[in-house]
Amino acid sequence: MLKYFFDNDLIYYSERDITDWRDAISESCQLLLDKKIIDQIYVDEIIRCVEEHGSYIVIVPEVAMPHSSEDSKGVFGTAISFTKMKQPVQFESDEGEKSAILFFTLAAKNADEHMENIQNLSELLMTDGLIESLVATNSLEEYQAVMKEYDL
Repeated sequence: MLKYFFDNDLIYYSERDITDWRDAISESCQLLLDKKIIDQIYVDEIIRCVEEHGSYIVIVPEVAMPHSSEDSKGVFGTAISFTKMKQPVQFESDEGEKSAILFFTLAAKNADEHMENIQNLSELLMTDGLIESLVATNSLEEYQAVMKEYDL
């Protein structure tokens, strides 16, 4: 799946100093916006869902999976993008603070594709040491080295 991000030009290393989770979600959606896979309606929907339901998108320490429902009007295709923030972004939650530096943003046109994306991403993130290796990257070249190391 690391190759999927690379082959589809869905990797972005943010240079911005982002501290607000809303800005981080917007930043993580930028590639999908640029490719016209989603529009601003979907970005606003993700932010609204986090405001309503809490930091459910922080799925494991250091990793967020911004997404909304599979029937969103602002989704025109199916894709996942990878964004690494410059520094961890804090999310408030009932369990205290959570933070994420890696953002895997999902967009899907239907429920089956939505669930397949979540499953594929979950399997990827269970790879021993992968999250730490991705956190340590700061460029596309370093990402490629991780991609070759894990052959994913």
